[in-house]
Amino acid sequence: MDQKGYRRASFQSSTSDEDMLEIAGASLDFSMADDDPPLDRDMGGFSSYNGAGMNGTSKMMDFLEEPLPGVGTYEDFNTIDWVREKSRDRDRHREITSRSKESTWALIHSVSDAFSGWLLMLFIGLLAGSLAGLIDISAHWMTDLKEGVCLAGFWFNHEHCCWKSNTTFTDRDKCPEWKSWSQLIIGHGEGAFAYVLNYFMYVVWALLFSLLAVLLVKGFAPYACGSGIPEIKTILSGFIIRGYLGKWTLIIKTITLVLAVSSGLSLGKEGPLVHVACCCGNILCHLFTKYRKNEAKRREVLSAAAAAGVSVAFGAPIGGVLFSLEEVSYYFPLKTLWRSFFAALVAAFTLRSINPFGNSRLVLFYVEFHMPWHLLELVPFIILGIFGGLWGAFFIRSNIAWCRRRKTTKLGKYPVLEVFVVTAITAILAFPNEYTRMSTSELISELFNDCGILDSSKLCEYVNDFNSTKGDDLPDRAAGPGVYTAMWQLALALIMKVFITIFTFGMKVPSGLFIPSMAVGAIAGRLLGVAMEQLAFYHHDWVIFSGWCSQGADCITPGLYAMVGAAACLGGVTRMTVSLVVIMFELTGGLEYIVPLMAAAMTSKWMADAIGREGIYDAHIRLNGYPFLEAKEEFSHKTLAMDVMRPRRNDPPLTVITQDSMTVEDIETIISETTYSGYPVVVSRESQRLVGFVLRRDLIISIENARKKQDGIVSTSIIYFTDHSPPLPPSSPSMLKLRSILDLSPFTVTDQTPMEIVVDIFRKLGLRQCLVTHNGKLLGIITKKDVLKHIAQLANQDPDSILFN
Repeated sequence: MDQKGYRRASFQSSTSDEDMLEIAGASLDFSMADDDPPLDRDMGGFSSYNGAGMNGTSKMMDFLEEPLPGVGTYEDFNTIDWVREKSRDRDRHREITSRSKESTWALIHSVSDAFSGWLLMLFIGLLAGSLAGLIDISAHWMTDLKEGVCLAGFWFNHEHCCWKSNTTFTDRDKCPEWKSWSQLIIGHGEGAFAYVLNYFMYVVWALLFSLLAVLLVKGFAPYACGSGIPEIKTILSGFIIRGYLGKWTLIIKTITLVLAVSSGLSLGKEGPLVHVACCCGNILCHLFTKYRKNEAKRREVLSAAAAAGVSVAFGAPIGGVLFSLEEVSYYFPLKTLWRSFFAALVAAFTLRSINPFGNSRLVLFYVEFHMPWHLLELVPFIILGIFGGLWGAFFIRSNIAWCRRRKTTKLGKYPVLEVFVVTAITAILAFPNEYTRMSTSELISELFNDCGILDSSKLCEYVNDFNSTKGDDLPDRAAGPGVYTAMWQLALALIMKVFITIFTFGMKVPSGLFIPSMAVGAIAGRLLGVAMEQLAFYHHDWVIFSGWCSQGADCITPGLYAMVGAAACLGGVTRMTVSLVVIMFELTGGLEYIVPLMAAAMTSKWMADAIGREGIYDAHIRLNGYPFLEAKEEFSHKTLAMDVMRPRRNDPPLTVITQDSMTVEDIETIISETTYSGYPVVVSRESQRLVGFVLRRDLIISIENARKKQDGIVSTSIIYFTDHSPPLPPSSPSMLKLRSILDLSPFTVTDQTPMEIVVDIFRKLGLRQCLVTHNGKLLGIITKKDVLKHIAQLANQDPDSILFN
C-alpha cells in the first residue's frame, strides 16, 4: 500500500492482525487513500497516556522527545484501540483545563475546545441538509424526465411545470406546458405508436441513468456503491477503512444516488443518505484538531452524522437519533445523544428551508386520516406484521444467496453488465403498470393517501353516494371498476417489487433498502385494507363489525393499513423496532396510530427472528467478513481463554520482544518476518514476565526516524524499553530508548478466564487484543479476529468466512 503519508523504507506490510477485505464486492482503490489523511498524533506536549518519562543522553536516545508523525496511528483495515484513544483524549482535556488557569488566551482556547463539538454538529447539519435537498430536487426532476419535458423550462419537473397552469384539478397532470416524448417527437400522445415511443424513451433514459451511475462508481469511487450502512456500522465499531468516508466517495455517491433513483431501479435513497451524511461528518472533522487526531472522538461525530442522515432522509429528526442509537452506533455516550439531536435538528431545519417537495413539509408521505382505528383492527395489523416478518426473512436469505453468488462466480466481474440487465428488465416490466412506472416514493404516497372527494386516483374510484357525507368524511363505499383495476395492478406490482429488489440491492450503484421494503408493505397493506373495507361494507351486520361499523359509516381506512404494512416490512428486513415506529409516525404525521405501528413492528421482528436472527445489515457484515462484534448477541458457551489464544499446541512459540537485550537488527528481522500488528514486551525469553505491548507501526516509524536523524544508531544498537539503560561496554554503539511508545498497561486475562467474560471485555472496551498470562508469565494473545473466529466456529460456520481475503 503506497499511501500518502505511509511510505516506509523497508518494513511496509499490507497485512495486520485484521486481514484485508473486499468492501461490498468493490475492488479496493488505494489512489484515494488520501481522502482520510493519516492521523498525526502530535499531542502538542501533552503527556503520553502511559506516563512514560523521556530522558536522553548521547549514548541513550529516547527517540520520541518530540512526537513523531504517524506514531500512535493505524494502518488501513485495522481496528483502533478504544482504550488508548479515550485515554489520550482525557490527557489532552486535563492539559487544556490546567492551562486555562494560567492566561486569558489559554482560557479562550479551553472554551473554544469545548464549543468545537457543537460547531461541528452545526456544519454537519447544514451540509447534510443542503445535499439532501439537492438530491431530492434532482431525483424528482430526472425521474419525470423519463416521461417528458417541460416547455416552460426544462429544469421544472412535472408537478412544478403545471403549477401555473389554468387546468382543472382533475386534469392537473395534463397541463399544456408538459409534453410527453411522443408529443414532442411526433406531435401527438394518443395511439399505439405514441405508446411504443414513450415506452422506448422510458427504457432508454433508465438505461442511460443507471449506466452512468455504475461507470462513475467503478471509475472514481468503488466505495460509493451499495447502501453503506453495514460498512458504517463496522467503522463505528472501530475498524478503519480509509477513503470510505472521503471526499471522492461523497461527490460520486451524491451524483450517482440521483442517477440510480431516477433510473427507476427498485432502490431508495435513505440508506445512502446516511453514508453521505457520515462522509460530511468525516470531512468536516479535519477542521478541528480534537477530532482530526483522535479516532474514538471522530466516531462520536460519525454517530451524530448518521442521525442527521436519517433526519434528512425521512424528515424524522427524533427517529434519526434513535436509529443511530439502536441500529448503527457501537459507542453512544450521553454527550453524543445531545449532539446527535442537535445535528438532526439543524439538518431537518435546513431541508425544510430548501422545501424540496414544494409542500412546506419535511416529508413526502404526510397523511391526515379522519377516523380512529378500532381495537378489532389489531388482528389485520398483526397479520400484516406476520407478512412483514416472512417477507423480511425471505428477502434476507434470497439477497444474501444472490450476493454470495455474485462474489464467488464470474458474475462479480461484470458489474456494468449486471446493472444494464437488471435496469432493462425493471424498466420493461415497470412501464405498462402505472404503479411501477411512477417513482417508488410517489407510489407509497398514493398508497398512504386517504381517499377524499376530489381524489382522481383509480384507488379512489368508488361508487359514490353523497347523501350521507359529512364534510370530508366519506362513508365506506362499494368499490368501482377503477378500484378493481388498481387492485390487479397493485398485485402485479407487489410480485415484481418482491423479486426485483432481491437482485437490485447490492449492485454496484448506490442502493437503499428502506423505500423498496416500505413499498412492498404498503402495497400488501392497501390490498388488505381495501379487502377489509369491502368486507365491512357488504357484511356490516357480521358480529365482528356490528358493534362499531354501521351502514353508511366510515369505518376502515385503507391508507392506514398501507402505513402499517410499510412499517411491518421495513421492520422485518432491518429488525428495527423503537426507531422504526418513531420514523413512521414522524414520516406520516400519524401520531394517534402508534399502537398499530408498534404491534406490526413487534410482530414482524418476532416472526423474522424466529426464521433467522440477523437483519439485512448484519447479514451483509457477515457476508463481507467485516470484523464486527455484535453487542446484541449473548455468548453462552463454556470455553476458556486458553482454548482461543494463540499460539495453540504444536504452533511455533509466541513472537515477543525483550525489554533491554534486542538490537535494532533483531527487531527489524521480527518485523520483516511476521505480519502481526503488535508484539508483547517481556523481561527476558526465559522469565516471560510481561512488561507491556508495542505496536508494529510505532516500532517501524521510531526505528526509521532514529536511523535517519540520529548519529550512532546502527543495526547493533540495543533497543530498550526500561527507564534506565542496561549496562554495556563503553565501546558499544548508542542505544535507542523506546519506552514512550510502550503500552505499560495492556489488558491481560488468565488462561482460566471464561470466554464469555473475554468476549464481554472485547465488546465493552473495544479492545484490539488481550494478552493471556499464567502465574504472571505470558502464555499467548487473543485478538478480535480470534474471538470472531471462535464465535463462528461455535455457530458451525466456516471460521475463515469471518475474515476477508
